[in-house]
Amino acid sequence: MRYLPLTARDRGDMLAAIGVPSIDALFADVPAAARRDGLVDLPRAMGELEVERRIAAMAAKNTAAGSVPFFLGGGAYRHHVPAAVDHLIQRGEFLTSYTPYQPEVAQGTLQALFEFQTQVALLTGMEVANASLYDGATACAEAVAMARRVTRRDRAILSGGLHPHYREVCQTYGGFAGTGPVLMPPVPGGGEDLARLIDRDTACVVVQNPDFFGGLHDYSALADSCHAAGALLVVIVAEVVSLGLVKPPGEMGADIVAAEGQSFGNALNFGGPHLGLFATRDRYVRQMPGRLAGQTADADGRRGWVLTLSTREQHIRREKATSNICTNSGLCALAFTIHLALLGEAGLTRLARLNHEAAIKTADRLAAVPGVTVLTGSFFNEFTVQLPRAAGPVVDKLAARGVLAGIPLSRLYPGEAGLADLLLVAATETVTDDDIDRLAAGLTEGLR
Repeated sequence: MRYLPLTARDRGDMLAAIGVPSIDALFADVPAAARRDGLVDLPRAMGELEVERRIAAMAAKNTAAGSVPFFLGGGAYRHHVPAAVDHLIQRGEFLTSYTPYQPEVAQGTLQALFEFQTQVALLTGMEVANASLYDGATACAEAVAMARRVTRRDRAILSGGLHPHYREVCQTYGGFAGTGPVLMPPVPGGGEDLARLIDRDTACVVVQNPDFFGGLHDYSALADSCHAAGALLVVIVAEVVSLGLVKPPGEMGADIVAAEGQSFGNALNFGGPHLGLFATRDRYVRQMPGRLAGQTADADGRRGWVLTLSTREQHIRREKATSNICTNSGLCALAFTIHLALLGEAGLTRLARLNHEAAIKTADRLAAVPGVTVLTGSFFNEFTVQLPRAAGPVVDKLAARGVLAGIPLSRLYPGEAGLADLLLVAATETVTDDDIDRLAAGLTEGLR
């Protein structure tokens, strides 16, 4: 039995009230190429048992990340998540809770968010962090929007080393605001000079560390160039585990840091949900998007927590809001906090070292494969290699043999010249010596 509560007349009345001729008109801003024509190709209604069987058969076609040697990265990383994380976040107090419009009732949730903010501020070397955003890509776009508000300028320069998905989200945000960013070409070998592009119309320069191709950078000099021109430096971190070893953006002079927090506490989950991290300088706190949990004391002097600097306009009067972000990835943020608390400072440093050591081993083995060249000089747990032929077909060959070798850059930069033979390889603490051997052997055979 289908449940269609609205009649054709009901729908007509609503469309008339809105002032559009048809339901299709509501999607006028969505490009025609992105719209589906007709029904989704799914089977008709089934019983529960039949649905379970069908879904199980579909799931069996996937290759689970933990079942084969896994060297994929590119902004989503496979890390070991302690069993305690899932056990704790599935407690009813956390799993079913949501910050209400009387948030002080939920003291446990607010305290967890306060601890999360403290961790993010310490990791990034910044003074204040918010209570999470959706993911790294939207956090990046929010950082650009915030820089424009702070500087009252429109020009945003995006590094060629910024994740291509993050670049696209910034383009989408900027397109609706009528201020598209300046996009630099991809730079697998590094060496771009962004300082020469900064002028008095520049709101911000957006860079990533490690960059999308795995390269590590110190942006201190670039920060000085930005500040001399009245612009802000925005640093993106797609692999947050790197901050266990790498100089934090705050120590480089970053004004805003946006990051992807998936690596702590959150498994890959077929692409989501993820977790956006956002931190800035205290002087810019009132321009920061999203929620901020603060610590206070009640009338009896007892410690308590509140939501602060989160105006009602940010939830209901969107045209006057600092940002249209009005919720947060609360459960993912809690998982992040629990995982990081379990690690502690020493554990985080050790985890980061394990990642770096695994990547060095992998790079050394691949460099010994005939025809393979490691392009990335200094890296954390990800690097780019050049193959003697197109990387896509080679990756497909290895996948058929049970090795997920990495990401062909042509997949994320379709049509971009000079990238077809480049492969992005990530190695985390989950990679074993046997995994590295199988990757090297597979490449040796696949390149013959």
